[in-house]
Amino acid sequence: MPSHQEVRWSQLKVGVIVLISLTLLITLIFLLTSAQGASLFSKKISARVYFDNSAGLKEGAPVNLQGVTIGNVTAVHVVNDPARKLTPVEVAMRIDAKYLPLLHRDTTAALSTVGVLGDTVIDLNSQVATGPPLQDGDILKTLDTPNLQDVVKSSQGTIESLNVILAKLDRIVDTIASGKGAVGQLIYDDSLYQRANKAVGSLQQISENLNNGKGSLGKLLKDEDVYNHLNATTARLEHITTELDSGQGTAGKLLKDPTLYNNLNATLAHANSILADADAGKGGLGLMLKDPAFAKKLDDTVSRLDNILSGIDEGKGTAGKLVKDDAAYNNLNTLLTSSNSLVNTIRSDPKKYLTIHFRVF
Repeated sequence: MPSHQEVRWSQLKVGVIVLISLTLLITLIFLLTSAQGASLFSKKISARVYFDNSAGLKEGAPVNLQGVTIGNVTAVHVVNDPARKLTPVEVAMRIDAKYLPLLHRDTTAALSTVGVLGDTVIDLNSQVATGPPLQDGDILKTLDTPNLQDVVKSSQGTIESLNVILAKLDRIVDTIASGKGAVGQLIYDDSLYQRANKAVGSLQQISENLNNGKGSLGKLLKDEDVYNHLNATTARLEHITTELDSGQGTAGKLLKDPTLYNNLNATLAHANSILADADAGKGGLGLMLKDPAFAKKLDDTVSRLDNILSGIDEGKGTAGKLVKDDAAYNNLNTLLTSSNSLVNTIRSDPKKYLTIHFRVF
């Protein structure tokens, strides 16, 4: 049986262990609450905010300011207030007072999640807040931010559209796999492959002919004579261009000699003067264009000349008979023939016909 002293020593050890455990537990609780911005020994203020949906927010959830925990959620419940019909979820918060200089009455609160599927927390934003400092019991404004459910709802239309597009693509792939349509025939039709193969063979043959210098294009690529001719032609063209630029030859003088330009300019000026005089009724051309009496005389002369030519064409008068009458032509022809015969006879024996007899009385 243990002695009384041993019992007291055992009780003392148990008491010390319990005291140390309580001290460690209180320190751990203090550290945890301090990490969450709810230190037991710091001054706190309360604030409220109203949401249309809690999105899984629970009591004890952190309250963050630009990502830094400054408090926690103390209560989440639904209120039966007609004025809060659109935002019936009331969230009570406890915030460390040392962050009050950073908080204002127009600071906004929003629900967010830690990661994609993490816990829901409250995020406060004071970046654009300029109102009075936040007081104990104030109600903060909410900032509507899309949660995961909102994203899923908004993406339902996109998913349905994608389903329709995928169904159409499935039908297109089936059509191609069955060898229908242009793409299907391009993939599965052997005749198209054979034609393409023949075309490639023809192109290869053409390439070989060109490389071997066959044909007109092949000779153009391989024959040095063609190159020499082109080079000589280019040299001649360069020589001609040089002569033109230096003013040699007719074309060069046409381009470079100012005399030709001056003569042409003077000719144009003279022609312009003649046309101006003609337009003013001066000279024969002017009278022809502007004088009605001269125009009438010219018309009468032309008419008479036409009548004379018509009479000649009809065989009237001496000129008409000379042109149209065969007898006159025959007589004239006979006369010319006789004259020619007479001249020949005289030339053959000129003494017989050209002897002159003189008598002296």
